[in-house]
Amino acid sequence: MAESFDVLIVGAGAAGLMCAIAAGARGRRVLVVEHANRVGKKILMSGGGRCNFTNTGATPANYLSTNPHFCKSALARYTPADFIAMVERHRIAYHEKELGQLFCDDSSKQIVRMLLDECAEAGVRIETSCSIEKVRHGDAGFHVDTARGAFTAPALVVASGGLSIPSMGASGFGYELARQFGHNVLPTRAGLVPLTLSGKHQERLADLAGVALPVEARCNGVSFRNFMLVTHRGISGPSILQISSYWNPGDDLRLDLLPNEDTFTWLQMQRAERPASELKTVLADCIPKRFAQRLCEHWLANKPMRQYHEAELRTIADLLGDWPLVASGTEGYRTAEVTLGGVDTDELSSTTMQSKRVPGLYFIGEVVDVTGWLGGYNFQWAWASGHACGGAV
Repeated sequence: MAESFDVLIVGAGAAGLMCAIAAGARGRRVLVVEHANRVGKKILMSGGGRCNFTNTGATPANYLSTNPHFCKSALARYTPADFIAMVERHRIAYHEKELGQLFCDDSSKQIVRMLLDECAEAGVRIETSCSIEKVRHGDAGFHVDTARGAFTAPALVVASGGLSIPSMGASGFGYELARQFGHNVLPTRAGLVPLTLSGKHQERLADLAGVALPVEARCNGVSFRNFMLVTHRGISGPSILQISSYWNPGDDLRLDLLPNEDTFTWLQMQRAERPASELKTVLADCIPKRFAQRLCEHWLANKPMRQYHEAELRTIADLLGDWPLVASGTEGYRTAEVTLGGVDTDELSSTTMQSKRVPGLYFIGEVVDVTGWLGGYNFQWAWASGHACGGAV
């Protein structure tokens, strides 16, 4: 005999738990099923174990979606301030790292504990190590066969995440379920992910692995200013992870290697003040010495500053400010923080997250075609979409 609930939520991650809290607080009998052996695995690992749980500056402009308007309603109705209020109510100490990014002072375990305490207070039941074998929909609602028995509910919420970090248990289950019920799933790809290099760029930079420098990364009309990290296989760091969501193979990627300088004016000044110094020495004042030397070995002619005439300085400035880097691919879902694409938002209500095709079916969080920037934005989407859905189921 199947056990019955008002709401059945697939996935005990950020979005699923927030939805459960909101629905349970409204008196709904809620069951959350999670195929992994513990809840909130991505919460636990995020932010180096300190969980970058939101961003104070989150706006719809910080999200990628085929329909950029879809996220507006949920984000407006559950803001970073709303989540911060919950964090403060549970007396979790936090700090702003940079650019509005909020982290726990202590551990991401505190965020998971907070969510579980809120779920317990709302009477939510959570079953872990509970894989789903079959989902059916009929007059009585949804019938779900799991490793821990059969359950029924008039409302089914899919909060199963995307494909990023399969070692954490990520799978395409949510997309399969969407397709089962006639939903369009937009093509998915890895987002917020390191880029790989090949050929000459890889050969020239591979032994600089570990070198980091501030850059402005530009691609397809979008730019991000932050650090770049050279890796054994390519490039990473915040600026590269950010731009990776806007980059596709073959796209033109450019880096400003001196983003805090008017490079031409700076070079002229260096020539006047340090005429005997070589270019590689001068550059090493602004960028790591090994990187400066490598630039002068392969991309720039190195000589004493006094030997450069104006046109040469202009050419050097142009290259440093618009350095072309040919990326060959990404590190893929293995290290990606998010999945771009997903369940088509045109077939969902932006206020409730309910399917326009199947009454009682909802999609929230990463499984939906809404992807945030690096820095707490994806958690804010999870909280906001989960809360919107929890208030409607």
